[in-house]
Amino acid sequence: MGCLQSTQDIAGETRRRPKSIGEIVVFVPGLRIPMPLDFSEPIGDGLSKSLVERLSALRTRIVIMAGQEAPMTTKPRRTATQHGGSTLSDLQRALEDYLPVLLGLVENGNKLKHNLQFCWINQEDDVEETTMSDSWYEVLSVLHLMAVLLLSEANYLLLYNTSADGYQSKAFEECKREAIDIFLKAAGYLDFAVQQVLPQLPLELRNDLPLDLTEGVLKALCLQALGQGVEIQLGMAIDSSKATMAVKRRLACEMVKYWQQAQGYIMDLPLANGWGEKHKLFIKWKQVEAKAIAYYLHGLILEEGNTEGSAEIAAAALQAAEEYLKESKRACESFHLAPPISRNPPLWGACKYLAEKIPENISSKTINWDSRKHEIEGRCWIVLSTLSVIYF
Repeated sequence: MGCLQSTQDIAGETRRRPKSIGEIVVFVPGLRIPMPLDFSEPIGDGLSKSLVERLSALRTRIVIMAGQEAPMTTKPRRTATQHGGSTLSDLQRALEDYLPVLLGLVENGNKLKHNLQFCWINQEDDVEETTMSDSWYEVLSVLHLMAVLLLSEANYLLLYNTSADGYQSKAFEECKREAIDIFLKAAGYLDFAVQQVLPQLPLELRNDLPLDLTEGVLKALCLQALGQGVEIQLGMAIDSSKATMAVKRRLACEMVKYWQQAQGYIMDLPLANGWGEKHKLFIKWKQVEAKAIAYYLHGLILEEGNTEGSAEIAAAALQAAEEYLKESKRACESFHLAPPISRNPPLWGACKYLAEKIPENISSKTINWDSRKHEIEGRCWIVLSTLSVIYF
């Protein structure tokens, strides 16, 4: 059985959240931290002493490193810390060493499965820590931590070498390509967690999981990773003279689809104040921003057409883009003001394109948006939804 425990002196100290976390491109939830585990008691027949010692050593290393890194995760750095050289990259490698050993022991009904009490500190749940005796809970927690570390690495890469005037070096272009791969890897971990690990847990344990590990949060994080990967691809397409407007619109529609699905999974979850509330606000912001650029690109394509009524619908789409841009700015502000407070870095990629081009193009368009908002938005959204289904 799983059990829920709250330990203020230990868990509360580790869960202490910073007041400010600086510039953010990628939302990174607070790290779930494993608590020490006693391997001195027998944990299963047929397990050699050397295997148990290896398992203990690997997990103890993770406990120490994760505890050191938790307060620093959102800070953009790769240098060694004052706690002995631990870095997020080192922690990721430690988890990659631990996971296959753990999986080897829990698969095929190994008796280790129910012989240990695995305890992790939560971040998006009111309950500070959750302890369960099912080793699949440990696997799920490890996969979540690996994905969150990758999101943190992507955030670092996307903050790298962008100057205050928005200049981007060739090195930053490589960082963007690397970040796409990282987002796909994080999404892969999270999808595996949902598809392969959650079903291994009995229903009563799934109901006792902390909100950080519920299916809705895991799916929302997975879709976030996919959506942010597509956002980078869209920015690269915008900067490329070879990419057609249709390709750019296709990527924008895909982005809308991912963020809308993420919103659907997370909006009704009772996520706690702090990381949980900030997580919801981030997804809301990115969804509205994605709609703005999708409507804008759709409007540009319609402007090139000669069909009856295309000029009016093009103007309507561009007007919708402007309205969504205004809404996205408000949503962005709400996200960054939510604790822990954060900031936007200098604009780049699709966001910069959106901020510059929409005001420039909309100023010459005149349409009674307020009186025809629902009609025009509905017509445009039907087209965008159809495109999303056709392409994906």
